[in-house]
Amino acid sequence: MSEQVMNETYAPKRSYWNFFMSELKPRGNVWTVFNMISVPVVILAAVLIVIRFIYGLSAVSNVTQSVPWGLWKGFNVVTGVAFAGGAYVLTFMVYILGMDKYKPLVRVTVLNGFLAYTFYAIALILDLGKPWNIINPIIGNSFGTSSILFLVAWHFMLYIVAQLVEFSPTVAEWLGSERARRNLKRLTIGAVVFGITLSTLHQSGLGALFLMAKGKIHPLWYSEFIPTLFFISSIFAGLSMVIFQGSILQKVFAYQMEQHSDEKHNIMIRGLSRVCAIAMFAYFFLKVIDMVHNHTLGYLMSPMGAWYLVEMIGFVLIPMILFVYGTRVGTPFLIKLASLMTLLGIVLNRMNVSVIAYRWDELPRYIPSWMEIVVTVSILFVQIWIFRWVIHRMPVLRTMESMTATSPKS
Repeated sequence: MSEQVMNETYAPKRSYWNFFMSELKPRGNVWTVFNMISVPVVILAAVLIVIRFIYGLSAVSNVTQSVPWGLWKGFNVVTGVAFAGGAYVLTFMVYILGMDKYKPLVRVTVLNGFLAYTFYAIALILDLGKPWNIINPIIGNSFGTSSILFLVAWHFMLYIVAQLVEFSPTVAEWLGSERARRNLKRLTIGAVVFGITLSTLHQSGLGALFLMAKGKIHPLWYSEFIPTLFFISSIFAGLSMVIFQGSILQKVFAYQMEQHSDEKHNIMIRGLSRVCAIAMFAYFFLKVIDMVHNHTLGYLMSPMGAWYLVEMIGFVLIPMILFVYGTRVGTPFLIKLASLMTLLGIVLNRMNVSVIAYRWDELPRYIPSWMEIVVTVSILFVQIWIFRWVIHRMPVLRTMESMTATSPKS
């Protein structure tokens, strides 16, 4: 983009204050089905969160001393981190491997990853019996600087910063600051390399936390390779989220898409589906080898074994085959179906490891309360609100030249 075009694009029109006030105004019809459902849920969740902080975690949650990780950690954190894995995989493919055809997906994927990590950190605070003790793993107090939790906490925080730096040129464009955009752009490669390193470490580090729960997790889900399994699964989970999310964006934000964007999107998801299929094969093969090595095949004849087969065959093997077949015949529907099944499979696996297969032989079983479910859903709703707000206003899916909103002086 030439200097003249940049100056015209970022021409000052209003003050910052007027600009921000105008950007906060809703755009389009606010009486949508999604808004009418999400607003009451979020308001109810806000009340429940107040109750939680006044009367304690037990007032809204069914977690116990023996089952300390419930829905908020199992879904919002353990599962959500895997879904956000598309950011580090895609930036690696684009900036390190030079696969520029996927570059249109980078900004929206990084945005999704940044919001996911930020909101899941908030969810983590909600699930701590004493929220103020969240500082302990950060400073190494009580745990020590050599603990896995200390490493995961720092990787988590630093990766949020790295994603913010990666996305910051988009914010600079939105604000109309060409100088800031140029300067921040120079930091992108460094932030990408730093972010990829951190993400690979904390994806596997999150799995390493469960190494300390041997004897508490069912043998079919416990493994010495669980850090590697968490890392590999984050690859196809993250890319499946990119495929699934991209398909929705093609419909919801069609007015922002370029001409023939459907064809370009289908080409990109075919390439991503190949990576998913390869990663899923590695994951499935390693799981089989692990069962043989640990002599856990006999557990397949038990009720928990049947549940394990549902996860492995229904949500790993079958979507892997769909990815392969969809890529070969060029059928976007099969690829999108496979991505949806994969996401459901990741939810099932991470919930199995952290909740369902944890203390599986203990009664009474942990069942999340309706209040836990409401808060979990509300976190997703608020994340979608902010994601939608950013997409409508910032150059995430489109360039600044095509945007009609005016920008303030830098």
